[in-house]
Amino acid sequence: MSDSTATCIDIILAIILPPLGVFFKCGCSVSARPTAHLQLFIELLISIVLTVFGWIPGIIYAVWVITK
Repeated sequence: MSDSTATCIDIILAIILPPLGVFFKCGCSVSARPTAHLQLFIELLISIVLTVFGWIPGIIYAVWVITK
């Protein structure tokens, strides 16, 4: 699967359920640095909080995380 196809699928998942799109983009990556894991966890936590406060802010943040 090409990178653009994976990004498209991640964006579709982010529209349906924003934390799921962020998790697939950031939560599944493996890094040797412990601080990188903390940063990915914080991005997932921000996505969850924004989705609880409102679905649209959660989508905006999730799409931003996926495309950055």
